[in-house]
Amino acid sequence: MRVDPDPGDPDAPRATYQQDLWHYTLSRMVDACVANGILPYYGPFGDIKDTVACEDQFRNAYLLGCVGAWSLHPVQIEIAKRVFSPRPSDVQHAQRIIEAMGDGTGALMIDGKMEDDASVKQCHVVVNLAKELAVRDPELASAYGFAS
Repeated sequence: MRVDPDPGDPDAPRATYQQDLWHYTLSRMVDACVANGILPYYGPFGDIKDTVACEDQFRNAYLLGCVGAWSLHPVQIEIAKRVFSPRPSDVQHAQRIIEAMGDGTGALMIDGKMEDDASVKQCHVVVNLAKELAVRDPELASAYGFAS
């Protein structure tokens, strides 16, 4: 993986990182769950004191399609809520792409990045998740702009 370019200096060196060794296995589990109508959850993160690595692992699981994670300690609950709930800025961005794409076909550039039908499908997932969470959490509803 490579860090995104610095907008102020696009030619600056960019750090690289080893990908998650569990990426393939987790992806297969998510695919199997989705194919069978099962919600995919990430397993527990064992190092309770390392909240930074816990958040990293939960975020990787979220990006691969998991809808939540097992928590072994109360400190991990807030991390899971934060990671598995889309950020308000992500919801706004997704809504912007959906609106700009119209029927979802074709491709266009938004903020210097190409968006296409796959982008719209991902955006619908983010917005639908936000709507589901907003029904149960008034704070999120307000943050997402769904409060009435």
